[in-house]
Amino acid sequence: MLTGNGSFKVARLNRLERDDSLKAMVDVVINDNIMIKGLKVVEGKNGIFVGMPGRKDSSGKWYDNVHPITKEAREELQETILSAYETEK
Repeated sequence: MLTGNGSFKVARLNRLERDDSLKAMVDVVINDNIMIKGLKVVEGKNGIFVGMPGRKDSSGKWYDNVHPITKEAREELQETILSAYETEK
């Protein structure tokens, strides 16, 4: 499934049919060269958003493994993923 706009493409979107805030797991390809696995589509208090892959430290605090450097990159990544999520319904 490679759907996207610009430098980000959704390679895989796995919808989760569960009764919690996690709605889908997503893998994204950047510039046809790098794949990031494990992004999350999450239903939050203020609506749906994209969560970055992360890890939990020994105290239980979560840290993102991937972080878009610019606001524009974050917006493009989120727009690409949420567009694919809405299209795949």
